Amino acid sequence: MQAHTQAALQAQLEAQKRADVWWASLLRTRFKDRAIDVAWDEFVRLFRDKFVPEHIQDRIEQEFLSLTQGSMTVLEYEARFVELSKYAPHIVIDERKKAKKFVMGLKPSLRMRLVAFDHRTLDEALSAACRQEGEMEQYLEEKKASQKRPAATFQRQDKKKAVYQAPQRPVTTSSAQVPS
Repeated sequence: MQAHTQAALQAQLEAQKRADVWWASLLRTRFKDRAIDVAWDEFVRLFRDKFVPEHIQDRIEQEFLSLTQGSMTVLEYEARFVELSKYAPHIVIDERKKAKKFVMGLKPSLRMRLVAFDHRTLDEALSAACRQEGEMEQYLEEKKASQKRPAATFQRQDKKKAVYQAPQRPVTTSSAQVPS
């Protein structure tokens, strides 16, 4: 086993021991050994309060507030959005607000296609964004392919420049005198 892998494993075991000791202590003092009554959201909040310093939580919340799709795909953006939103539950308090925040962080070309619709859930907004992203990619591929095709060229049969010549009038001779 490599040294860095062994060190990472050791750090993981130490963190797990610390968490186990903390949880056992919390059950004895706060919940009086009734772990069944602890809701998952409450456990997560308590765990973060203990093991994720407040300044880190604040930094992650700020990252969430300023998150935009940028160069990510819709699915990459959604994964990052969900991960960061865990640290800002008060901002995305319900599904509709979560969907709205998600849509507002999309690339402008996608956002303008989705903002008019009332997406009630993040899943609805994600599905619509993925469809639009697929449509846009297909359009761009077709456009690129059409630009690669050689354009029809129009060449003159006669390489010389065409010169305009006025129609010639027949010259008539008459017995009239020509002025001198």
